Amino acid sequence: MTVSFETHPFGLSWTVREAMTRTSHALVDDGRVWLVDPVDEPEALGRVAALGTPAGVLQLLDRHRRDCAAIAARLSVPHLENPSEIPGAPFEALPVLRLPKWKETALWWPERRVLVVAETVGTNPLWAAGSGPAGVHPMLRLLPPGRLRGIQPEHLLVGHGEGVHGGAAAAGLEGAYRRSRRDLPSLAARLPAMIRSGR
Repeated sequence: MTVSFETHPFGLSWTVREAMTRTSHALVDDGRVWLVDPVDEPEALGRVAALGTPAGVLQLLDRHRRDCAAIAARLSVPHLENPSEIPGAPFEALPVLRLPKWKETALWWPERRVLVVAETVGTNPLWAAGSGPAGVHPMLRLLPPGRLRGIQPEHLLVGHGEGVHGGAAAAGLEGAYRRSRRDLPSLAARLPAMIRSGR
């Protein structure tokens, strides 16, 4: 398993280098650490252990089980799936989708201006098929859920791909929505080559 790391003032992200680039996050506030959609990778969890006391494991997408339950049990912390609220956390839980087979929650941390999105928006090439750093999930492009519209993050963390920071974060999110339908031809043209290359 090849993994890359990104440290930021509020924690750590790690990305498994594979076709779907699964990305996990550790968010730190006042010595407490929340793990978001974590993949069990020894070096990553070793780094997380140095950040503070585990407070909980957050599963933001119903099918993003990854290693959430196992890690929560190992750390003896709650495993919160699609939480409507997160006791003691500095961030808000935003319901993005509540469909029978797609239940997704995002996190918004107003003080840090951090937005964490599991699946609706990503930076993996399958999502970001157009000119911007981020894009809407291919299955949601015709009717993207509106819950994230208008948020102005300084840090956009996603479940698939690298984070986007600074002015590019808000612009990337806004652009993902604006180009949601317009980029469909570009996505369709690139998809066969991406499938052949395993990306």
